Amino acid sequence: MRRKPSGMSDRRIWDITQRIHTGIPQWPGEPELAIQRTTSLDETCPVNIGAIYLPLHTGTHGDAPLHYDPHGQASDQCDLAPYIGPCVVVDTGGAGPSVTEADLDWNLIAGAERVLIRTYETFPHEAWDANFRAIESGVVARLRAQGVVLIGTDTPSLDPQTSKTMDAHHEIRRGDMRILEGLVLDQVPAGPYELIALPLPIADGDASPVRAILRELL
Repeated sequence: MRRKPSGMSDRRIWDITQRIHTGIPQWPGEPELAIQRTTSLDETCPVNIGAIYLPLHTGTHGDAPLHYDPHGQASDQCDLAPYIGPCVVVDTGGAGPSVTEADLDWNLIAGAERVLIRTYETFPHEAWDANFRAIESGVVARLRAQGVVLIGTDTPSLDPQTSKTMDAHHEIRRGDMRILEGLVLDQVPAGPYELIALPLPIADGDASPVRAILRELL
């Protein structure tokens, strides 16, 4: 029987990260992701080596405050504490053009410091959805008032694609909260989990791709 490495847990893990690949849907106007092999393993070379061109808001990512605040922190300056710890996944039911306060289970959210909001029944991996459900600024304000330090969503942004005012992002700024966008929550039941979703320390980065997971609580 194969033994588990020392320290490994039996707690279930959900990977809630989009797969990074050529052709992944991008925000309109963003450059395409490119992955290439620069060196191939053969009789003259003992290794494969690749390179990637990756827009910072590709796939599952964390917005840094610099994204919506000219004086905000870049990805390499962000405290990691908001990205690790207990969280709650809440399902909005998938109806309506935006997520309102009435869509959320506030009893489930009570006391949570990190809230991940599911809007899709099935995440659109292969096509860009211009009509994704944004999070109304009133929802962010209420979460901020309750002490939430991080909000996540399965959509590309908290605000609508056409927004010029970025109201939800600016509610985030008022509370010095953090944002995760582009999560994949299809298989995750609503309820409490441990979140781990660390941004890379990218100098002057207004965002960073993350590998986001949820882990079953003890």
